[in-house]
Amino acid sequence: MRKTRICGILLPVVLVLSVLAGCQTEKANQAEPAAPAETAIASERADIYNMESYESDEVFGFVKVNQGGKYDAFCTTYKFNYLSDGLKIEGYLSVPLSVEKTQKPGKCAMYNHGGNRDYGKLENNTTAPMCVVCDRIVIASQYRGCGGSEGEDHFGGDDLNDVIKLIDLCENTFLFIVMDDFCVIGASRGGVMTYPAARKDSRIKRIITIGAVSDLIESYEARDDMKDVLKETIGFTPEENPEEYKKRSAVYWADEINIPVLIFHAKHDPLVPYGQAEKLYEILKSRIDCTLISYDDDSHAEVKPEDYQTILDWLNQ
Repeated sequence: MRKTRICGILLPVVLVLSVLAGCQTEKANQAEPAAPAETAIASERADIYNMESYESDEVFGFVKVNQGGKYDAFCTTYKFNYLSDGLKIEGYLSVPLSVEKTQKPGKCAMYNHGGNRDYGKLENNTTAPMCVVCDRIVIASQYRGCGGSEGEDHFGGDDLNDVIKLIDLCENTFLFIVMDDFCVIGASRGGVMTYPAARKDSRIKRIITIGAVSDLIESYEARDDMKDVLKETIGFTPEENPEEYKKRSAVYWADEINIPVLIFHAKHDPLVPYGQAEKLYEILKSRIDCTLISYDDDSHAEVKPEDYQTILDWLNQ
């Protein structure tokens, strides 16, 4: 049985979406008199999807990483690097071709991946299917200590700065991103990056979670295989330092979440207990727009194809 309510994505997807007609902006001729404000702004933003123009000491190494598959007909994907607390962090970016052709800024969804260290790290094909489902620009951080990023994974500690820094770049550097309705999607461990980021940063306007952790103390107690992982990455057990676990766990400060939340979770999820999603939903539903969609199976951090349209509708409401 499914509870109709909403949130998340990870599976490869093929959606037929119409490509918007491109519009071209004329470059201002320096020899001519000053252009009106509107024309000047359009000129400044000409070719805003040329990633080479964003190369700097802070953001660098843009490389197109399209996989030569079905997603190439829908979006262009890039891998890049950016600095966070002086560390070189990998990032990924997928841009719908329909948005790029307009040469206008598009709405964005940030994706916070699951796993720890290299387990669950972002790959070249991670953000493209999510871009298809959301029909938005999708950007993601590899976090420190994961994949090719420098530093150490602290499972939602100072590595949360890598998420906030990427939001800074979306707002202040990437002209192709409009911050209206900025959405953050968290899968599995991505919950401890997504909920605390929203608690800290008012630029996040809505949340989607998929099989996401919202009570790290319970996760520690429920899974023996995670005990060493959490002690190594966080530095303490819950008994030794409960506050380090609570600050990563939305159920302890859910009253500070004041934006729409869409939750997907399988009832028999073997990695993140379904009770975490249910508990958070019960806390939030009386105060904010919160929706839970549950699956009567043992999948983890997956959204079913029948809910792809639900995601689009929820994002566009």
